Amino acid sequence: MANIKSQKKRIQIAKAENLQNKSKKSKIATEVRNFRSLVEAKKFDEAQKALNNLFSLIDRARLDNVYKANTASRKKANLARELSNAQSAK
Repeated sequence: MANIKSQKKRIQIAKAENLQNKSKKSKIATEVRNFRSLVEAKKFDEAQKALNNLFSLIDRARLDNVYKANTASRKKANLARELSNAQSAK
């Protein structure tokens, strides 16, 4: 346990930030599940809108340092590839 006042404060701030990051990751995971269910149901127009929303969420998480740049780019590319493959396999 920290004895220094500033370090105690940093611990509390880190806990709060960790909860915020968990919340953002959870929101993204939920939206990914919704996106994949739309793709499986072959609702491609709705899936495209969901994908755009997902890109926005991932980009915001990247700016907040929840994800590193390459991780965010990889997630976006994989999701776009899923939709593209599903559309071409009609």
